[in-house]
Amino acid sequence: MEFALSALIAGGILVVLAVRAVFVVRSEPDRPRGVEPGEGYTKILSEYSSGVGGGERLITRVPRDPDAYARAFVPRKERR
Repeated sequence: MEFALSALIAGGILVVLAVRAVFVVRSEPDRPRGVEPGEGYTKILSEYSSGVGGGERLITRVPRDPDAYARAFVPRKERR
């Protein structure tokens, strides 16, 4: 009896979570992903903090040109 009640409660929670997830996904506006191709770079800021006094900040430059972006994934020995 206890197992059946626990399974029923767990199933109810899963149904509520699934309905909520569908609602959230459908309520998001349709906006384009990524950035428009062009010249220059997009800067991405990454920060890490390990607590008191520690951490790191890194800025990554990603080319907006699709060809330059693709070349970044070619191994150095194959670029020739």
